[in-house]
Amino acid sequence: MRKMSIFRELWLFVRTQKRWWLLPVLVILILLGFIIAVAEPLGLLPFFYPIFG
Repeated sequence: MRKMSIFRELWLFVRTQKRWWLLPVLVILILLGFIIAVAEPLGLLPFFYPIFG
């Protein structure tokens, strides 16, 4: 299974089922995942604990 197929499947679900309210939720989840993935190797992760904890 390719990684892009997951995003494509989510997009097709949102588009066909007219669940447009899911788009902001998905964008926020993707951005948070990206921030955590970038912050971990840089040693910035302890600064996020007070924000999300």
